[in-house]
Amino acid sequence: MMDFPFRSGAPVLVTGGTGFLGSAVLRALLARGLRVRALARPSSPRANLEGLGCEVAEGDLGDPASLRAALRGMQHLFHVAADYRLWAPDPGAILRVNVDGTRALMREALASGIERIVYTSSVAALKVAGATAPVNEDAPLDPGEAIGAYKRSKTMAERVVEEMVARDGLPAVIVNPSTPVGPRDIRPTPTGRMILDAARGKIPAFVDTGLNIAHVDDIAEGHLLAFEHGRVGERYILGGENLPLRDLLAEIARQAGRPAPRIRLPRGPLYPLALGAEAVARLTGREPLLTVDALRMSRYRMFFTSAKAERELGYRARPYAEAVADALAWFREAGRLA
Repeated sequence: MMDFPFRSGAPVLVTGGTGFLGSAVLRALLARGLRVRALARPSSPRANLEGLGCEVAEGDLGDPASLRAALRGMQHLFHVAADYRLWAPDPGAILRVNVDGTRALMREALASGIERIVYTSSVAALKVAGATAPVNEDAPLDPGEAIGAYKRSKTMAERVVEEMVARDGLPAVIVNPSTPVGPRDIRPTPTGRMILDAARGKIPAFVDTGLNIAHVDDIAEGHLLAFEHGRVGERYILGGENLPLRDLLAEIARQAGRPAPRIRLPRGPLYPLALGAEAVARLTGREPLLTVDALRMSRYRMFFTSAKAERELGYRARPYAEAVADALAWFREAGRLA
């Protein structure tokens, strides 16, 4: 396998650089001595870029001309941007950003002669239903089986990238992050909001499910390792520890100095509450705390293995409790948590 080392000062475009995972990737690239340009929508908050000294190109995944301009003079591309919402009043908006936007960006990258691409997919594009062990890269999800617009969009977008690699020679390596946790979750993401609510004592109960947690900075470093050592067209899971939701909530409570939730809830009675929460959300425009799709997803333990990335890329992830600690510290510093 041929490595693709970074060259100092090489120009790199990062999409999603104002966001949670994207800003971590951007910082990791700057630390390697790369010249980084961040693609940012005019309306995106720039707090995660403050003091970094990177270039900013205003643009939008729905505007091919702005993508063309942002790619001008660039050598490499990290496409991290995504609409990461588990619910939206218009689910089509998620597909337009994640699927159509990815297709448009990859077309412009080909036309611009970009030499190397890392595309940020998600473990949401992998099949967990029926799994009896942590899922690896050999379990791609069919878009028709995906629960909700986000999982469907990430699955469809991954297929778009794979097809362009095979058909057009797109020089893309695919990474599938699990659930990132850590500092600079500015929006916050759905997981960050759960951490905040649990730390505030607003999650007194839980359902029986499981997930894979990794520090956002480890996942970001995994992106760089995929650039350097990954094989074009291959996917690599970038994850951390598998644990029941109960254990995650207990660790958040312990670090926040609160009692851990002990009530296990059955899913059935929660569906009417989720429908009601979604109805209220349509009126207020605020994302609901509980959704039908989240309940449907919670039927499965979303456990994954990063063995391939560890073996081929040298990827490593720190203990999940450190990710939780860094997330809580950042939320406190940002005034989100007393």
